[in-house]
Amino acid sequence: MLWTRWLVLLLCWWGAVSATTTAENGQYELAKQGESRADPHRQRSPPPVEPLDFGFVPAAVYDTHAYYEPGAIGILFHMVHAFLYAVQPNSFPKDLIVKVIQQNMGGIKFHEWRKPDNVVLLLEGAYYELGFLVCATIGVLFVVLVPLVGMCFCVCRCCENCGGEMHQRQRKNADCRRGFFTATLIATTIFIILGVLVAYAANHNMSSYIKNTRRLINTNIRDLKTFANNTPAQIEYMTAQYTTAKNKVLSELDNIGPLLGGRIHSQLEKEVVPSLDTALRMAGVKVENAIKAMRETKEALESVSSSLQVLQEGTDQLKDSLSTERASLSNTLSDPACTNGAVSPSCNVIRASLFQLGINADFSKLPDVDYALENVNTVLKTDLSNIIQKGYSSFNDTPRLVKEQTKNIVAGVKGMLDKIGNEINGFTKMFPVEASLANFTIFLTQGQKNIESYYAQIDQLDFYRWIGCVAVLCTVVLILSFNILGLLCGTCGYDKQATPTTRGCLSNTGGNLLMAGVGFSFIFAWVLMAIVTALFLIGGNVEKLLCEPLASRQLFQIIDTPFLVHPAKKNFLPGMLFQNPNIDLTLGSMYRECYDNNGLYHALQLETMFNINSFLNRTVYNKDLANVFDSVEVDLQDISLLEQAGRDNLINFANTGIGIIDYEAYLAEVNKGITLVDLLTFAVDLEGQADQLPRGALENALKGHASSIRQIHRELVVPLEQAMSTLNQSIKLLQKTSSDLPVKVTNILSALDASEYLISNNASHVVKQETKNYVQSLVGYFKQYTNWVHDSLIAEVAQCKPISNIVDSMEIVACSFIADSVNTFWLGLGLSSILLLPSIIISIKLAKYYRRMDTEDVFEDSSPYSDTLFRFPRASAPSICVDC
Repeated sequence: MLWTRWLVLLLCWWGAVSATTTAENGQYELAKQGESRADPHRQRSPPPVEPLDFGFVPAAVYDTHAYYEPGAIGILFHMVHAFLYAVQPNSFPKDLIVKVIQQNMGGIKFHEWRKPDNVVLLLEGAYYELGFLVCATIGVLFVVLVPLVGMCFCVCRCCENCGGEMHQRQRKNADCRRGFFTATLIATTIFIILGVLVAYAANHNMSSYIKNTRRLINTNIRDLKTFANNTPAQIEYMTAQYTTAKNKVLSELDNIGPLLGGRIHSQLEKEVVPSLDTALRMAGVKVENAIKAMRETKEALESVSSSLQVLQEGTDQLKDSLSTERASLSNTLSDPACTNGAVSPSCNVIRASLFQLGINADFSKLPDVDYALENVNTVLKTDLSNIIQKGYSSFNDTPRLVKEQTKNIVAGVKGMLDKIGNEINGFTKMFPVEASLANFTIFLTQGQKNIESYYAQIDQLDFYRWIGCVAVLCTVVLILSFNILGLLCGTCGYDKQATPTTRGCLSNTGGNLLMAGVGFSFIFAWVLMAIVTALFLIGGNVEKLLCEPLASRQLFQIIDTPFLVHPAKKNFLPGMLFQNPNIDLTLGSMYRECYDNNGLYHALQLETMFNINSFLNRTVYNKDLANVFDSVEVDLQDISLLEQAGRDNLINFANTGIGIIDYEAYLAEVNKGITLVDLLTFAVDLEGQADQLPRGALENALKGHASSIRQIHRELVVPLEQAMSTLNQSIKLLQKTSSDLPVKVTNILSALDASEYLISNNASHVVKQETKNYVQSLVGYFKQYTNWVHDSLIAEVAQCKPISNIVDSMEIVACSFIADSVNTFWLGLGLSSILLLPSIIISIKLAKYYRRMDTEDVFEDSSPYSDTLFRFPRASAPSICVDC
């Protein structure tokens, strides 16, 4: 069986490829983590590896469905199981069987049974079989006593005893007794018929399903062929999927500039780019809006300048208008009408409030911002964005530098990957898998032909078995025929008016038929019980010791018991398959894996058979490949993030003068009101005072002054308030910008210096770290491949469902088709055989009421007195009936 060894070796190699590569990758990751911990400030998680799609291994479709549903006869099977459980409720004696096997490995010798250990085992076995022994004892007693009783019964009747005397005593309850015996015999006959039907159904069921065994055999062999034909294609598919991982790695290598260089650039960017961005974030905007921030500063300065001019001019005009209105209102209050005693208080109140018509805010003393505005305009003449973009361009050129400097390394790695692919393909071609599996297919075909050659003999033997069972049942049917005919003839021919000696021929025939049934019952009952007892012992023990433990898989636990077959051999299955009994492989675990349709590699635990680490060290990922990537060096000395012109521009922007503006003075004036009093409120109060005056010229004059004050507020105060609001916003914006402007500029320049120092002096560590991450991502693709191979070997390649199907099919044939049918047969036959005993007794009793007697009881007058009669029975023989 050389082809099986080649197949196992190839499956083992694939498993070891996965396991060892995973272990090496784990060691590499641990080493990498150790280096990262050496510099905790630089510890970074590697980028996630893109998942690869290896597709699905071509799946094998198996035809066998190892499932059996007995149908209606399943009720009878359950009855048999319940009866056997009642007979034998003990659990499966696993420990007892193991002890028996282990203590009698060299064979069972009669004189050794006297040893105490063997006697104990024998007693334990007898206790377990106690129920069967009791039932078997009853059956043996039945077999022995029934013929003896029958012989004695016949001799006794020949001597006109035991009911053999052809005389029947007349009783008052004779009709009731005859009716009771008739009903009882009918019921007994019905139950016997049911037993015969049950036995016949079981017999027919066995013949029917034995023919279905061919289907199970054919589908199982066909599944084994599918297994053999699919396995090479599955292995070839797994080998070909190395190209997927290889092409992905080659694609990563072709793009090493954007990938590795991009990672280096991205890592340096965390400290370099903030320095560049800060130069463009003076106004709190993004980098791309830095120029906009300067322009907003300029616009804020222009807004302050224009608003200040508007306020200065507006307050002068408002001051003049309020002075004029105050003088006019004072003249109005000088009217003689105000001296009237009733009007005088109101005029005094208005006169006292005239001082409120004045200016509150004075913007003429605020300094202008023309100097700062001129400096900002000068800074804006320099294109700061273009200067900083040059720094970005210099820094963003890192991927190109990496690609140029790693060109030779990439070429070397590509050569290594091609060599790895060639070695994998060469290794798989070392084993003649297809030829071996082709031989296996030929072996299966020849085996199937050999099995089919026995079909005719099996059918013939099954036919003989069926005939034998029917013949046995026919003996019971013969007895039933006598009973049924006897009941029919006796019942139909019975005449209540006839005396026992004058009964008709039909009634007499019925009685004779019943006695014939009794005779045949004595002849066949013990034979039937012997058959039932033998089948009961065989079928019952097969069910309890084979079928039930096989269904619960406890039988596998016995076979898998360590050191069962030999004290020096731990496990039976690996010792038989691989000549290595120390492998932790059991029949139960193998069956479970195959039942779940997992791969043969995992089911047989082939990963423990071969060690091919030396091959893996030269293939999928090795230290040479790591050393190549460790030699990567990138020089970033020439990168300049910001030219001198850009530095001068930032310094000039910080010194534009917006920091020396007296923001407190501006805010103090802005927070004041334009006038000392709200003019609208003053106008309302003035109208209220005017309403208190008598109607006349004074009242109308005061209301006219109120209208003038409202007009002043509308035309002068409202625009000034709007200008004050604009000035307030602009001043606050400038104050916010200028508060930390020098510090920001200083920090920007310091950060730029630190970034350039970082690029010039510390980039080597970043390059090394990111190179390791890059290598790890490449290794991750190979790890995905090996993990996929491992998972495929476990669940998809060489799926061993046919093996579990063979075991399940054997269980179905042996237990469901044969054992259950045999047990049901003896159950029905045993029921009929046992009921023959009451049938014998009842038939003998009932025959007395149907058979014609030789003598009968008659009554005579024996008293001399006519008025008192006494009747005495006497036997009297009837006259001979010529017709009968």
